[in-house]
Amino acid sequence: MYSFEDRIRYSEVDEHGLLRSESLINYFQDCSTFQSEDGHVGIRYLVDRHYAWVVNYWQIEVRRYPVLGERVITATNPYELRGFMGLRNFSMDSADGERLAEANSVWSLINLDKMVPAIVPPEMSRVYELGEKFSDMEYLPRKILLPKDAVPQRVSRIEVGESHLDSNHHLNNAQYVRFVMQLVPEEQIVCGMRVEYKKQALLGDTIDILAYPAEMTGTGEKKVPISMNGSDGKAFACMELTLRPRRPDEESAWVL
Repeated sequence: MYSFEDRIRYSEVDEHGLLRSESLINYFQDCSTFQSEDGHVGIRYLVDRHYAWVVNYWQIEVRRYPVLGERVITATNPYELRGFMGLRNFSMDSADGERLAEANSVWSLINLDKMVPAIVPPEMSRVYELGEKFSDMEYLPRKILLPKDAVPQRVSRIEVGESHLDSNHHLNNAQYVRFVMQLVPEEQIVCGMRVEYKKQALLGDTIDILAYPAEMTGTGEKKVPISMNGSDGKAFACMELTLRPRRPDEESAWVL
C-alpha cells in the first residue's frame, strides 16, 4: 500500500464546499503517479521508453465527500500485474480513519510507437509490491451495457481543447467525468460511478454526451447510463452514474 497525506484545496471543491468528483479522481491518479515517481519508473521513465499507462476502467464508490480544508490520506494498492495490464485499488480516508471513498481500476501499458499493449518490464513490476484487493467492495462488471430498447437524449456537446489534454496528448480521463458532472442536477449527488474508456479523444474532437433514462434502485438511488460519442457515433467512453438526493449537511459544508 502506498499513500500520501494532503488537504482539500479551495480550487478542488464545488459551490457547496465539497470535493468535486473529478478532483477525487485526480487524487487517485496522483497517488499512483507519486508511487511510480518514488520508484523511478514515473513520467520520465515512460517518456524515454515511449510507454504510457492508460486507464481502461474506473469503479468508484463515495461514502462522503471531504470538505474544504479537511486533511485526507489517499492510498493505492496494486493487486495484480498480468502481461500488459495492471489492476489497482484506491482509497481516500479522513485523518481519523473514516473511509471516504474507494475505487477499483484497470490500466494498460501501451507502446506509443506501435500503439499496442506492452508487457510490463521487470524493473517496473518490482516497484509495485502487490497487496490483497479490497474485500469490502462489490466488484461490478467492467463492461457497461447501454439499454438497447431506450432512446438517449443528447444533453451536451464538447470540443476537446488544449486545456483538456494530459502528458500523453489525449483527453485526460478525469475530464470525461468533469464534462458529465456539470450536468448533474443540483439536488442530486454522485455516490458511485463506473467509467469504461473505449478509445482516446484528441485535440479538436467533438464529444456528444448522450444520457439514457435513469433506472431506480430499491435504495432510493438511481443509475444513469451515459455514452460519450464522437462525430462518427462511436463511443469514446461509457459511464454509469449512481445518484442520490443531496442531504441537508451537503448543502453548505464550508465549516468543518
